[in-house]
Amino acid sequence: QVQLVESGGGLVQAGGSLRLSCTASGSIFSSLTMGWYRQTPGKQRELVAWITRGGSANLADFVKGRFTISRDNAKNTVYLQMNRLKPEDTALYYCNRVGVQRLDYWGQGTQVIVSS
Repeated sequence: QVQLVESGGGLVQAGGSLRLSCTASGSIFSSLTMGWYRQTPGKQRELVAWITRGGSANLADFVKGRFTISRDNAKNTVYLQMNRLKPEDTALYYCNRVGVQRLDYWGQGTQVIVSS
């Protein structure tokens, strides 16, 4: 069963934009906070942004001012709008619940590559 499906990644030049999407089951969304994570070889997976059921959004300092997280509960979908991308944003991006409610499995992720 695939319960987390990320999409929207791709190859872009520095300064460009991408919009990532994550669809999940209704049970995953419920009233819980959803987040976007990213992973680069040699680095620990890090939380990029998160958003509550009611739409309160938060961003990690390293993407603040460039990324925006949003959600559509009716569609069981979380989005990550990424603007002014930098080469250091290159990573595999995942979605999941946040905190103690985080699922113990991950989707396949979606690859973001930012060229110079």
